[in-house]
Amino acid sequence: MFQFSDPQAFYLLVFLPVLLAVYFAMGWVQRKRMQRWGNAQMMRQLTRGYSAWRPLVKVSLLLCALALVIFMLARPQWGVQTVEDESKGIEVAIMVDVSNSMYAQDIKPSRMERTRLLLSTLIDKMKNDRISLGVFAGEAYPQLPITNDYVSAKMFVDNLEPGIVSCQGTNFAAAIDLAASSFTDNEQVGKAILIISDGEDHEENAEEAAEAAAKKGIHVYVLGIGTTAGAPIPLPRGGVMQDETGQAVHTALNEETCKRIAQAGNGAYFHVDETNHAQELLLGSWRKLKQAPTSASYETADEQFQAIALIVLILLLAEFFLRETQPSSTLWQRLRRR
Repeated sequence: MFQFSDPQAFYLLVFLPVLLAVYFAMGWVQRKRMQRWGNAQMMRQLTRGYSAWRPLVKVSLLLCALALVIFMLARPQWGVQTVEDESKGIEVAIMVDVSNSMYAQDIKPSRMERTRLLLSTLIDKMKNDRISLGVFAGEAYPQLPITNDYVSAKMFVDNLEPGIVSCQGTNFAAAIDLAASSFTDNEQVGKAILIISDGEDHEENAEEAAEAAAKKGIHVYVLGIGTTAGAPIPLPRGGVMQDETGQAVHTALNEETCKRIAQAGNGAYFHVDETNHAQELLLGSWRKLKQAPTSASYETADEQFQAIALIVLILLLAEFFLRETQPSSTLWQRLRRR
């Protein structure tokens, strides 16, 4: 199918008649000046070698070349071509805590909103890596299978909200087990699990799951979000979450749990504050992992500018070598004699 990738470039064509009008206006002014110097017959005798049509041909060649350049800027495309992309990277399985405690606002604007911003920034800085995305609370669920489609990954990140998992709690073991099963079978590529949570573990076997992942060569990293001072848990409809006695539920970052899980998983723990320091440390750790070459093929529209560029070059060369004056009769006769 024939199409133009940037059809808005055709708006530049409005300048062509303007340039042509300017050219004729300048010619008209020049003829008026020549009439002041003498009549037309005398001026033709004085400028016998001057060609009236060659300048018009030259400007026509330039305008045609400019029109074709604008045509190229519109990026004409016909058909598709398969492109093979060879790159090096790692595989990362991201698991996000979506328990109700992520509503807490001890880190501004809230733990979940800070998590979304963190992941969006992190994905923007990833290159050639493959990522998967999952959520967990009392149970763990996949959201996006392993992919290098960062646009889709950011769309899923934007839709993360506390409470999308009905079973509340914080089951680290389920999150690690699900993340460990989301990688490809490529044993030559470094693999990392990233858990983003406030560390309030309500289940057991988290460290055992991290150790099992480490034995498979998978590194477990934990980003702790929130503060150790903690805060109450606001509800979306107003007010704060209360326990069975009517007291406000207070949630605080449990750094000890996060550190133990990261240590058991042969990874690292970083605390998320209101800067990008944790992301930079995390990316620095990932760069130390083994990066294996991966290949991906995708189809893209076939650009059709080469032939147009060749025509533009021919027009410019013709304009360059075409003189505005006719060759002198003596020279022309000599050339004919040869």
